[in-house]
Amino acid sequence: MSSLSASASLTHTAALARLGHALSDATRAGVLLALREAPAYPSDLADALGVSRQVMSNQLACLRGCGLVESMPDGRRAWYRLADPHLAPALDELLRVVLYVEPDCCDGDGCTCS
Repeated sequence: MSSLSASASLTHTAALARLGHALSDATRAGVLLALREAPAYPSDLADALGVSRQVMSNQLACLRGCGLVESMPDGRRAWYRLADPHLAPALDELLRVVLYVEPDCCDGDGCTCS
């Protein structure tokens, strides 16, 4: 095994799995990309991404559960921001990565590669 301890490796694996889960949905990925630019209210995110307020609420709950975003109270409303300042540059780096994907391999419903 590498110099990472087994527990650190499991922690890192779990963290990457949470990020992967968050990025596996186009709406959640869009939220993360929008929040890397600036904090926003859920209604503004819903409008920008073309989804209902209910869909946005569900996606933000998922992202909160993954520990990637946090809500900040603002009177009767709340706005959202990325939970960690390291996340914005990490997303920027991911955007710089160019991957070759077989057009018929992954259709959004799961990978059919064999």
